[in-house]
Amino acid sequence: MQDITIKIKDRNGNEHQVLAPTDMAMNLMEVVRSYELAPEGTIGVCGGMAMCASCQCYILSNTELPDIQDEEDAMLSEAFYVKQNSRLGCQIPITPELHGLEVELAPES
Repeated sequence: MQDITIKIKDRNGNEHQVLAPTDMAMNLMEVVRSYELAPEGTIGVCGGMAMCASCQCYILSNTELPDIQDEEDAMLSEAFYVKQNSRLGCQIPITPELHGLEVELAPES
């Protein structure tokens, strides 16, 4: 098992350094939920289908991420509080390459 370190700033501005497993096919939204960094029912509302933007986050590091696919791009075009560095956490799979990723959770829509 190989865990990576990710730094997540929650919606209250608190920073959390968490370990995320790379061998469980998790995504960033699921990691946030597993560490309870957002109140239940406020993140991953659609179950990770890129249909609600409740897991929107801002990428703060220069970590290389997978390209944005059409579904994610369409959802971000309709979401609130979108910035240039916005991504949906459900569309970012946890891989060894994400070690050192730093993100901030977007405000609740």
